[in-house]
Amino acid sequence: MSDSTQVFLILGATLAAFVWGRFRYDLVALGALLASVLLGLVPTDEAFYGFGHPAVITVAAVLVLSRGFERSGLVDLIAEQVLKVGDRLILQMLVLTGTVLVLSGVMNNVGALALMLPVAIRMAREHDSPPSLLLMPLAFGSLLGGLTTLIGTPPNIIISSYRAQATGESFGMFDFFPVGASVALVGLAFIVLVGWRLVPQRAGKASREEMFDTAHYLVELRVPEDGKAVGWSLRDLHQALEETIPVLAVVRGDKRHAGHAFHGTLDEGDILLVEAGPEEMKLIEDKAGLVVGPEPPPDEEAQEREASATPREARQGDASQEDEPQGEEEEAKHSAVDTEGLQLVEAVVRNDSMMIHRTVTQLRLHNQFGLHLVAVARDGGRLNQRLRDIRFRAGDVLLLQGGEGEIGESLTTLGCLPLASRNLTLGRPRMLAVSVAIFAAAVIAMVLDLMPSSVALTAAALVSLMVGVLSLREGYQAIDGPVIVLLGAMIPVGQALETSGGATLIADTLLVMGREWPVVAILVGLFLICTLLSNVINNAAAALLMAPIAASLAEGFGVSLDPFLMVVAISASGAFLTPIGHQSNTLVMGPGGYRFGDYWTLGLPLTLVVMAVAIPLILVVWPL
Repeated sequence: MSDSTQVFLILGATLAAFVWGRFRYDLVALGALLASVLLGLVPTDEAFYGFGHPAVITVAAVLVLSRGFERSGLVDLIAEQVLKVGDRLILQMLVLTGTVLVLSGVMNNVGALALMLPVAIRMAREHDSPPSLLLMPLAFGSLLGGLTTLIGTPPNIIISSYRAQATGESFGMFDFFPVGASVALVGLAFIVLVGWRLVPQRAGKASREEMFDTAHYLVELRVPEDGKAVGWSLRDLHQALEETIPVLAVVRGDKRHAGHAFHGTLDEGDILLVEAGPEEMKLIEDKAGLVVGPEPPPDEEAQEREASATPREARQGDASQEDEPQGEEEEAKHSAVDTEGLQLVEAVVRNDSMMIHRTVTQLRLHNQFGLHLVAVARDGGRLNQRLRDIRFRAGDVLLLQGGEGEIGESLTTLGCLPLASRNLTLGRPRMLAVSVAIFAAAVIAMVLDLMPSSVALTAAALVSLMVGVLSLREGYQAIDGPVIVLLGAMIPVGQALETSGGATLIADTLLVMGREWPVVAILVGLFLICTLLSNVINNAAAALLMAPIAASLAEGFGVSLDPFLMVVAISASGAFLTPIGHQSNTLVMGPGGYRFGDYWTLGLPLTLVVMAVAIPLILVVWPL
């Protein structure tokens, strides 16, 4: 079996594993690398060369600098102004999508989206509009913005590094700008003027109360005098129930203790505020002896007490009244009581989260991270199955309770992005100015060719850490480990595709098929193939695989390499058709209530617009 055939088999298996999604993409990439080494396609002494590749170092440095912008308050300053935009939907979309587009040009796509996502959700809630109208344009805007600069997206960095290997000269910081900025602006105009009308409008779900309907599931359970639960801890209660039913608070006398922080034992008369449905309430009554509601008043006081009862007590005290309609004012009152002081936060599960395919029990969410899982929403609606049976997926929206001081760190460790309204902080003005100055110095060094981009950006990241723009711990947390492993593992595999003759074989086949076609038709075909590939695997992996094929095509036609590489750079970042093509798409899937097939309705026309603008511009700016 020839080397090229073996490479094709490995790549076929790798692509199938990427699409299947059972194993995270960094593990799949490592498997492909090791298989290539074992088959002799990659020399053993070059197996891990990719981890020291300039593209990998550059991506890591950009991630650190992005986090520095966030910590210095630069993005919060921008977000504060965005929230003042008003109630016109088109203006909201223009400002939100335009802002994330600009941010994505100088920082990581996902980082830019993560910073603006809570702002968009808050805007949707304040103006009572479906978040689905804002979130998909926001995600696509983050992808368009990455086209504008060298550091905007990993495919640009990869393509620049490949050009350096092939020609001895890499693309500069703003070499992508003429084509990328034009494509981004036309894409933004299309989304704001026409495209948003193609976004499916998922009704409701703008607020936490609508998505999780918490007010209708929170019940008060009393520990009676002869209850089995007297003397139990909350852990004993969960073990007895064999179910992780969240206890949000324990009320003892006039004091209220958050459930995640209550470590004592239950006494007679304690009130437990529990998030449970009818089946769970029956389970609690049978196994723990808890009863619904406060201790019943004496008969002679019943009418008087009923007249002054709160909406919650009235609802729980008389089952016959549960179906009666309640006024909006009443509903607002008990919603406020439900969540008061409970430190609830919404978060979306990222693609690289450790929670994916695992249950709350396997994660030991409470013991390890101090978090209670209250509810899970998927595809815009609350899941009604038992919490302990839910296996988390990327894009799931979680309602969690935890300590205010530790919940942010726990979410970062778990790989979740908080969606609750952010408290905008402007940071220290000195650090804001310092972070901008450090980045500007790095850009100047790259533009003047004083040092390569990997060295300039790494130096900027180092200085940011040394002067305190962000802590060393935050710097390490900013580096997206799975992406770094993916790049480090796939770079040698991509080189094996080239050295084995596989890239040349594919290019020769395309040349034979399109021998009578003009070069521009081949560029269109290359664009479409790379776009389809980037929608099912990581865009960086698509760029790594398509770059050597593009180079072989250019050589076969006897024309310049640059337009072919630029086509790969643009198309690899155009993952608009599926929620799995890019993390930005996945992150908005849950909060927006989108389904898998929703993305192509806007994504396909946008892809065609991008292609129609990009290829003619590439041929003008980078002639054959």
